[in-house]
Amino acid sequence: MRPLAKAPLARHPGVMSRIARRFDRLRAENRAAFIPFVMAGDPSYEASLEIVRALPGAGADLIELGVCFTDPMADGPAIQLAGQRALAAGQTLRRTLDLVSAFREEDQETPIVLMGYYNPIYAYGVERFLKDAKAAGVDGLIVVDLPPEEDEELCLPARKAELDFVRLATPTTDEARLPSVVRNSSGFVYYVSVAGITGGATGEAGAVATAVSRLRSASGLPVAVGFGVKTEARAAEVARDADAVVVGSALIEALAAGLPDGEAAARDAVLDLASRLSRAIRAARQPSEAL
Repeated sequence: MRPLAKAPLARHPGVMSRIARRFDRLRAENRAAFIPFVMAGDPSYEASLEIVRALPGAGADLIELGVCFTDPMADGPAIQLAGQRALAAGQTLRRTLDLVSAFREEDQETPIVLMGYYNPIYAYGVERFLKDAKAAGVDGLIVVDLPPEEDEELCLPARKAELDFVRLATPTTDEARLPSVVRNSSGFVYYVSVAGITGGATGEAGAVATAVSRLRSASGLPVAVGFGVKTEARAAEVARDADAVVVGSALIEALAAGLPDGEAAARDAVLDLASRLSRAIRAARQPSEAL
């Protein structure tokens, strides 16, 4: 088992972001975070709000909230279909911010990170988006198609607005590339454990552990591992080394499987799987006799 990453530096003396506070607490508890990904507006605004509101009770430590987009190049079939369902239901970036605002009426503690693509933000207007996202209660951004060379486009303005900007690293991020990847990152680093789209198989455990250690050392930030974590056993395996485990496609697939029986059944399927994944992650670092 690898040690947890050191606490990220506060942005202002004595002030820590919700994300930093949450990882601080997890570090004290010696466990990895469970970060579920769900698509805002899937299968409807109302149903997705119910799911997001219930996720902390199902064991979510942070929540990644997808922003639907017509051309999601990094996503596999499950999340592509989730985005299409959300778009068909009328979901927009503005409605996604409204969903976060509604969530914050009941929960002021659970960090929320928006994950998506730059085009909807660009169309919305960067300055307006950052102001509205901060007001809504968003804590961080993952924008998969903005490389470090474009940091002035959104990353640096987001940091100035006190929103964490979470950068992706992959198995192909070499020593020459790594410094630019982590330079302006904050909150945590998201390690894409395979060179591919969401929903694929995760990398071999030893390789993931080595990558997590390398990224922690380079960034000084917690490292979350995602893309392809689908089972309780695999989530627990990743949780022994990573600071967080991200699960998306498996939850989206559970939702889709439940939809023929109605939105309530889809919601319950997501929350049931989330609860099982959370329990596995929480137990991962316990003594074997406690498992």
